[in-house]
Amino acid sequence: MLVEAITRLDVANYVGDLFTVYIIVIFLYVLLNMLFQFGLRPSYSRWLDVLLDFLRDCAEPFLRVFRRLLPMLGGLDLSPMIAIIVLIVLRGILRNAIS
Repeated sequence: MLVEAITRLDVANYVGDLFTVYIIVIFLYVLLNMLFQFGLRPSYSRWLDVLLDFLRDCAEPFLRVFRRLLPMLGGLDLSPMIAIIVLIVLRGILRNAIS
């Protein structure tokens, strides 16, 4: 039986990948909300509803923190951009600290 040892680099890559997935979730949530605001929402579909609920449930709690701190600039919500920048910085810090 061959057992592969888990190294610090493996853990660092795993943590980095988790941050990357969360960044993608936030990006998809913002992109789909923008498309729907422009009226591109398709007719009702159960799988689309489930996807949107999942994205909202994952992204909104984190984005809400930044929405409380940042005012809206002329109807422009900068919280997703700041949240993604914070996640990228944290990802780099944690990956370097672990590896």
